[in-house]
Amino acid sequence: MTSENTARGESTAPGGDTAPGGDTVPGRDATAGEPATRGEHETARANTTAGANAATRRNTAPDEHATSGANTTRTPEQLRSHQWYGTDGLRSFSHRARTRQLGYLPEEHLGKPVIAILNTWSDINPCHVHLRDRAQAVKRGVWQAGGFPLEFPVSTLSETFQKPTPMLYRNMLAMETEELLRSYPVDGAVLMGGCDKSTPALLMGAASVDLPAVFVPAGPMLPGHWRNEVLGSGTDMWKYWDDKRAGLIGDCEMSELESGLARSPGHCMTMGTASTLTAAAETLGVTMPGASSIPAVDSGHDRMAAAAGIRIVELVRRDRKLSDLLTPEAFEDAVTTVLGLGGSTNAVIHLIAMAGRAGVRLTLDDFDRIARTVPVLANIRPGGGPYLMEDFHFAGGLPGFLSRITDLLHLDRPTVAYDSMREQLDGALVHNDDVIRTRDNPVAAEGGVAVLRGNLCPDGAVIKHIAAEPHLLKHTGPAVVFDDYKTMQRTINDPALGITPDHVLVLRNAGPKGGPGMPEYGMLPIPDHLLKQGVRDMVRISDARMSGTSYGTCVLHIAPESYIGGPLALVRTGDLITLDVEARTLQLGVSDEELARRRAAWTPPPERYERGYGALYNEQITQADTGCDFAFLARPGKVPDPYAG
Repeated sequence: MTSENTARGESTAPGGDTAPGGDTVPGRDATAGEPATRGEHETARANTTAGANAATRRNTAPDEHATSGANTTRTPEQLRSHQWYGTDGLRSFSHRARTRQLGYLPEEHLGKPVIAILNTWSDINPCHVHLRDRAQAVKRGVWQAGGFPLEFPVSTLSETFQKPTPMLYRNMLAMETEELLRSYPVDGAVLMGGCDKSTPALLMGAASVDLPAVFVPAGPMLPGHWRNEVLGSGTDMWKYWDDKRAGLIGDCEMSELESGLARSPGHCMTMGTASTLTAAAETLGVTMPGASSIPAVDSGHDRMAAAAGIRIVELVRRDRKLSDLLTPEAFEDAVTTVLGLGGSTNAVIHLIAMAGRAGVRLTLDDFDRIARTVPVLANIRPGGGPYLMEDFHFAGGLPGFLSRITDLLHLDRPTVAYDSMREQLDGALVHNDDVIRTRDNPVAAEGGVAVLRGNLCPDGAVIKHIAAEPHLLKHTGPAVVFDDYKTMQRTINDPALGITPDHVLVLRNAGPKGGPGMPEYGMLPIPDHLLKQGVRDMVRISDARMSGTSYGTCVLHIAPESYIGGPLALVRTGDLITLDVEARTLQLGVSDEELARRRAAWTPPPERYERGYGALYNEQITQADTGCDFAFLARPGKVPDPYAG
């Protein structure tokens, strides 16, 4: 893992280093979810924050020797927004006049850090439907700290409703974030997201601009309930849908389940993609301590949002930018966290893309190397069980989890809240050893995701092996090939296919270009007749992704994808495929000579899009092993700040 040049703009934005505002830090030596108290002799500056239980063990502001702008408070003239508001020219006069049009007095904003609140709230996004209210809490914090908050609505990426997949639009939100922050009079940003693609998109865009920023996770929803069963969103949806197809439950039960799976605002409360990526963001150091696991409807979530508003103003004043935080060491720790949590395979793609925007080269080999060194300690569905994110939060949250793997982390790097991760984790505790396991009693001895290589995936593939049936982790079987998802849906139950539990289900044309957008098709359905026999897992391979709430022996992200002529395009029904997770191999039992003949006969499919955003996407999207970013956004290069005079 290395640092390299990146496509950040030449921003003059400042940052900061005073006491944090992390209000609910479950891993501290305090009642879970409730703040501990500071001494009355705490400095006045620290008392402007809500950072009580982030500093239970100290009486001094934790960042007063920060690495960036350590003892320097930026003057109003040094703020980026001064270019818009503070000069004597016609344009500044116009900007001030239009701000009066908005109803603001001069003393409300002139000379103060301007904080953009990027809000992914929408009426169609249940994961973020509460973020309109949380934005008010952020504003409250910004005002209290002496800043000037401005809320910007940005694209909402609803995992449930946006088709063909919000992954198609991750880079669009990243572009929107980057250009919005660069083109407006913004000194720092609070990024509000959480549902799967929104976390990487917001951080990718913000990293490319390199302003001070704090990420506010949307938080997990409440646990589901049905007939005395605790339900995990996504994970139990797949389970009970298979039960219905097997004839074990009927329409009455499914109707009840509809009202029990998702009971509140917030993202999935399993260790799905959303929880995995917000935990990664916390490990990267861009959230308030403990923020990633606070339930969306907990009052602590409101307090955390206010604390983030306080904190971003201090970051601007003290010139702590995202580039100070998003280092190679930070990304290595984020990978360690994802693997130790038994997190989503989607994090592999997103972290590679996020790292690239920060000028850090992160590869599949890094994931595989780290996976062999970190145990899975989070006993959370779908990879563990039976617990959910609220259990994880009150067991100690991410601070408690990280406190058990400190020897695997780089502890002397800064965060938005502290000079070092070491300080941030000082005093973190675990309150339930079954939810967050000890090192001598792990859920699994190695990280939950494995990287595979072979003639079927020369550029790599991934599998979440801790969510698979153990007997299938070494398996050879004949392929049953589906050319696209619609064909698979239509024919999976065709008796003429003669599918047995030993077959390997193969889906192609579901990758970044072929999907399009690499939809979460990878958990291919098991045929009805096998479900009725009690079969609940088979080897399934594709160039698609799968939901982080999914499970099973699903090989994903095969690169290069079939749509551009990767080896998956050459597989035929009946070919033998061998999966060996321990050996990290995925092999097609066909000779090189036969593959060459098939390749010579292969013809590329037609382009998916002739115009519009889809055409831009198809032209610029990279493959899964390099993060599925747009090539023109991922490449190194500088972008100047706009002239506002």
